[in-house]
Amino acid sequence: MSIVQTIRNRRSVYDFNPESLTNETVAAILECAVWAPNHKSTEPWRFLVVNGNKKKKLADVYRKIQVGKTKSDDPAVLEIASRKGYEKLVSKPTIIGITCLKSDDAFRAREDYASVSCAIHNITLAAWEQGIGMQWSTSALTTHPEATNILKVDTAKEEIVGFLYAGYPAAVPDQTRIPASKLTTWFE
Repeated sequence: MSIVQTIRNRRSVYDFNPESLTNETVAAILECAVWAPNHKSTEPWRFLVVNGNKKKKLADVYRKIQVGKTKSDDPAVLEIASRKGYEKLVSKPTIIGITCLKSDDAFRAREDYASVSCAIHNITLAAWEQGIGMQWSTSALTTHPEATNILKVDTAKEEIVGFLYAGYPAAVPDQTRIPASKLTTWFE
């Protein structure tokens, strides 16, 4: 598949087959991340591959987040939110967290965050080329103190940019985009 085909065909995937990704497969995909554009070569990214018991612990935190967002005191509604929150995370075959090192320099911090976003894009493209789908999540889980504690993220030094829920797609959604020609202004 050409890079253009990979870019145009890649989709966010929400439904996965239960098969987990091997550590070797994840490691190979992450190698593509570190080749993202990065001004001053600060290499601000770090990767957190979450499976097994750690995934269950994160799911417990996400359960609490979902219950907290529920605008009801009805125990049945709260139980549904709790169950769905937990099941959402444990149903993801592999979870990859991506962090960005912090900088006291605002411009450096902005450039590094952009580089980490590019690294995430490299990950999703490398995965797609191998038939692996991903969903990039920036939910409240990225900043929740229990989640950062579980993953040993020192929030004084780094922040979680997002979690990639990864696996082999059970379904690939259709998607359309506005053509670039309708969003481009040319100057001469």
